[in-house]
Amino acid sequence: MTGTWRTIVTAVAILALLAGVHIAGAQQAPGDKSATSAAKVGDEVITLEEVEQALRAELAKIEEQRYALLDRKLEQLIGDRLLAQEAKKHGMPVEQLLKAEVYAKVSDVTDAEVTTFISQNRARLPQMSEADLKLKVGDYLRLVKLNERRHALIESLRAQRPVTVYLQAPAAARVPVSANRGFVRGAMDAPVTIVEFTDFQCPYCKTATATVKQLLEKYPGKVRWVFRDFPIPRLHPEAPKAHEAARCAGEQGKFWEYHDLLFDRSPRQAPDDLKQYANDLKLDTAAFDQCLDSGKHATEVNSDVQEGVRLRVEGTPTFFINGRRLAGSEPLTTFQKIIDSELAGKPDQ
Repeated sequence: MTGTWRTIVTAVAILALLAGVHIAGAQQAPGDKSATSAAKVGDEVITLEEVEQALRAELAKIEEQRYALLDRKLEQLIGDRLLAQEAKKHGMPVEQLLKAEVYAKVSDVTDAEVTTFISQNRARLPQMSEADLKLKVGDYLRLVKLNERRHALIESLRAQRPVTVYLQAPAAARVPVSANRGFVRGAMDAPVTIVEFTDFQCPYCKTATATVKQLLEKYPGKVRWVFRDFPIPRLHPEAPKAHEAARCAGEQGKFWEYHDLLFDRSPRQAPDDLKQYANDLKLDTAAFDQCLDSGKHATEVNSDVQEGVRLRVEGTPTFFINGRRLAGSEPLTTFQKIIDSELAGKPDQ
């Protein structure tokens, strides 16, 4: 230990003593063999359990991030091995297999696809000339198609070969999320609950909605879907009012119908559009308009947003599957992997 470092350590120790604060590392609190001391202030002990409880959401997120990194890399390695085994089976390099089974089987990106993507994501796209933007979006959509085709190939190979995954999600990664609030679709007594925080003007949420609908069909009676509001005004200024409108429709028993219509016709969600959708669903438009104009459900929408903030929701869509966080519009197989592990009753998954 150098002289300078020794001086710093000594000074810290003296300051701690003067302040009546004892900094402990993995020490047992006097008289309590079950708790680990983190610090002592005067005669009062602060246990490590207290600190962890206060940081439960933050620590759970760190555990989730670690597991997600491991899981993503593991899936990549599994995919690489499957492709290598298949290429070897046919006596060709992996590059040749990908050329024949991926690149040759992906359709060209159309002008209509590029135009639709730009119109739906204009606020998120960089500022540049329309011609350059179309080129970049076209390249991006081409890459998306290639990745989807590669993933489909890997999944087909995985179905033909025994693949056993031993990596387990940590129990600490579960976040307690109330499923007693929000609108529910699916069996109330389902063993798997998907709580979704979403934004009606988010294009990724629109894609994810189609995925969750598929899950309800694939797991009848086993999955329930709970909707929670999480509009992001800085990205989608009209979204908060759209969420209020859906709740107004919910007053007339048409929440999910209105929910689906909002996504179908997104991003058109100006107040006049919202009222027209109520008319299209044959709601009592006078009651709906009064509900919407009064801002009756603004507090409830904001309450959901605050709950999402507490749970460290940082973007949409964010899902909690029996408390296990899944952020983003992930493919169906990602959801299935979690749901299957939940249905299998693995305690740490």
